[in-house]
Amino acid sequence: MDDTARIEERVAEMEERRKRVAIGGGDVRIAKQHAAGKRTARERLRILLDEDSFVEIGVFVEPIGVSGEERIDAPGEGVVVGHGTVNGRTVYVFAQDFTVLGGSLGKMHAAKIARIMDLAAATGAPIVGLNDSAGARIQEGVDALSGYGEVFFRNARYSGVVPQISAVLGPCAGGAVYSPALTDFVAMTRDTSYMFITGPDVIRQATREEVGFAELGGAKVHATRSGVAHLVGVDDEDVLRRIRTLLGYLPSSSREAPPRRDTHDPIDRATPELSGLVPTDPKRAYPMRSVIASLVDDGRFFEIHEGWARNVVVGFAHLGGTAVGIVANDPRQRAGTLDIDASDKAARFVRTCDAFHLPVVTLVDVSGFLPGVAQEHAGIIRHGAKMLYAYAEATVPKLTLIVRKSYGGAYLAMNSKDMGADVVLAWPTASVAVMGAEGAAAVLHRREIEAASDPDRVRAERIRQYRERYDDPWRAAARGYVDDVVDPARTRKELILRLRALSGKRVEPPNRKHGNVPL
Repeated sequence: MDDTARIEERVAEMEERRKRVAIGGGDVRIAKQHAAGKRTARERLRILLDEDSFVEIGVFVEPIGVSGEERIDAPGEGVVVGHGTVNGRTVYVFAQDFTVLGGSLGKMHAAKIARIMDLAAATGAPIVGLNDSAGARIQEGVDALSGYGEVFFRNARYSGVVPQISAVLGPCAGGAVYSPALTDFVAMTRDTSYMFITGPDVIRQATREEVGFAELGGAKVHATRSGVAHLVGVDDEDVLRRIRTLLGYLPSSSREAPPRRDTHDPIDRATPELSGLVPTDPKRAYPMRSVIASLVDDGRFFEIHEGWARNVVVGFAHLGGTAVGIVANDPRQRAGTLDIDASDKAARFVRTCDAFHLPVVTLVDVSGFLPGVAQEHAGIIRHGAKMLYAYAEATVPKLTLIVRKSYGGAYLAMNSKDMGADVVLAWPTASVAVMGAEGAAAVLHRREIEAASDPDRVRAERIRQYRERYDDPWRAAARGYVDDVVDPARTRKELILRLRALSGKRVEPPNRKHGNVPL
């Protein structure tokens, strides 16, 4: 056989091997995947990435040998890895293939994932992981556990270096859950994904509790109760579309600025609707998301953690083409007070923005931290401190707008001037004080009110006096705690101009290994 014939033979063999890897576990298992309402690994990558942009790495990797066992048949090692583009920008990806041994993770499966994580960090590109796995490959024993360790180590090592996004599109149980948990964002499908440390059977044996997969660790649970899931989609396509949108707000790495977005929304667009949207009565609720939509470019706001800790709203938008993170109180949920979950949610979001150079815009309407024995005993002090720490630590441009009220310790937690805000603005009807007029009158004039023949009249008079003296932004502005009092109709322009002025902000962090956030 001459050299040409030998090469042609080897090329044909290569193509046959490639075809075998491409069909994963075969037609029967692919059909089962589709019947379960799920896409295959390669189908998911075609949805996530720009057309014809995927370049595969490690196509022919096989499982390690297992002593005393037959050879494990796992085409491609049960995971597809490589790189492609999303809206023209490079991303590194892995997609676990549930049709191959249930997507179980073995040593070489993990090595493929670790390889693309290293490449992403070295080249400065996001990492997107599509998780759909039965867990560690039992046949490989401790080698599989070692594989998880390699992935977890890189999740932590590259945190804040490049964006890491996890999509949970099927089962993710046991130790496997900690890789998504270590990434910046977790997205789940509504009906086909679940995450938990121990499954229903183990819980039944250990505690005698009866619970199903969805009730234990489905998307609804993690999006509304645990806070593990940042985004939820109705199916694979919806989740992958949301991830494409999310990537549009993030830089490729911490070495870059976030991408700008062209807009025809005028910088000086007036927002007169805001004057009628926010009532002056501090007890009346209103839709904070409508305030956000009025201010940002084209009314587009990409919310994160929409269903969890709803008294605080966080998400991404653009102002004058600049990507920003927004944190806001929601008066319709627990009156916008800060509780344990809201503090965790806001702190995590602010730190994510700071890691990837997104300015933080904070819209304040807060009466304080949520009172109660349950909150105190569950550690509101420790959790509230996370929020203070996150804002103080952040070196990105930080703008604060006091929409209606800012009281007590929450005044500081919502990024006051004292906590490092670069610019603090307030509307003319805003109030900055230690507490609301009713509470202040009750504390300051308790004895007078109790001794009065007409306590209601005296209480009302003291509340009126307190409001006249403190329920406006002028005292805070006179002390320099508020930089300017602005017309609600001109707020969008004011925010954009000040954001642009801060675009060159550079802060050298203290000389230390790292701070000690109150976890």
